[in-house]
Amino acid sequence: MAAGKEIRGKIKSVENTKKITKAMEMVAASKMRKAQDRMRSARPYSEKIRNIAANLGKANPEYVHPFMRTNDAKSAGVIVVTTDKGLCGGMNTNVLRLVTNKLRELQSSGAPTEAVAIGNKGLGFLNRIGAKVVSHVTQLGDTPHLDKLIGPVKVLLDAYAAGKINAVYLSYTRFINTMKQEPVLEQLLPLSADKLQAESNNQPGWDYIYEPDPQTVIDELLVRYVEALVYQAVAENMASEQSARMVAMKAATDNAGNVIAELKLVYNKTRQAAITKELSEIVAGAAAV
Repeated sequence: MAAGKEIRGKIKSVENTKKITKAMEMVAASKMRKAQDRMRSARPYSEKIRNIAANLGKANPEYVHPFMRTNDAKSAGVIVVTTDKGLCGGMNTNVLRLVTNKLRELQSSGAPTEAVAIGNKGLGFLNRIGAKVVSHVTQLGDTPHLDKLIGPVKVLLDAYAAGKINAVYLSYTRFINTMKQEPVLEQLLPLSADKLQAESNNQPGWDYIYEPDPQTVIDELLVRYVEALVYQAVAENMASEQSARMVAMKAATDNAGNVIAELKLVYNKTRQAAITKELSEIVAGAAAV
């Protein structure tokens, strides 16, 4: 029964793996609810900042913030938002495929690129392909903190404000629902006037009292708006990560159950064949006597 013992060992091994994947599925389901609540609660903040910035822009059309001007530089920047851990299906692969296509497009047009990596998977990928990583942040945990994101992202924001790069792109995975997450690569800078005024066209103009002056207020507000967009992207990515991990671990648990059932069938067939062989040998021995 050497073969039977080996099959029993495989069954035990797959059962242990099934317990691990089931536990990871339950943990991901718990974290997913918190990540979704955090993502949804961050949306009104960025929407309100956008509306205020749009009204300020209308009230002061003579001033154009550097984030809304187009630069003549050839370089471009890319912010890549990925996860720190794996086991979440093809989520990271899909968003990194978009980033790869964009980098090839920029390189083919002769534009050097700089990258900011948020997450271990993106950092490792960018290092493998030889991209120029100017800053990175990893190990964000289950809760994104804006103070950890501002430093790395500010490198590209300052470079754009100084006219060293002509565009900044943001790539992440947008959360749609538990079963669907969409990889996204969108232009973060320059900010388009249409995007800022998307929800303010039907609203009456607001009159503000500025302290200290309109230019300073607009400068601070647009920086906060861009930071809010990055934070929202990280929150969306974390919600997508937990959803993708829950679905992947559920699929792994189901597959482990199928493998166990197949191994048990093979084990029973092997055991039955061994018993039949022993009985035939006993019967043959008795007949010979």
